[in-house]
Amino acid sequence: MTIDDYAAWAASTAKGTQPPTHERLSYLGLGLAGEAGEVAEHIKKLLRDGTLDQAAMAEELGDVVYYWACLCAALGRKPSEVLAASKAKVERRLGP
Repeated sequence: MTIDDYAAWAASTAKGTQPPTHERLSYLGLGLAGEAGEVAEHIKKLLRDGTLDQAAMAEELGDVVYYWACLCAALGRKPSEVLAASKAKVERRLGP
């Protein structure tokens, strides 16, 4: 499965509207932030306790990708294009 295939599947489950409403974008953005917060919680526990539940953290990362993919779809962007643009941006920052 490609990231674009996944995003199409995720968008089909999210029942979004086209064009996206402020409410829909807010819901997806808050979902993304919430899941990223859960990833941060695992890192906090690693720092506090010295232990990391890798399986649980990987599950949360999957949730992050789900909301990110839904946001890409809501904006009419292919995730592969968003990733390519991100890579180009990082490479420009790194320089030659």
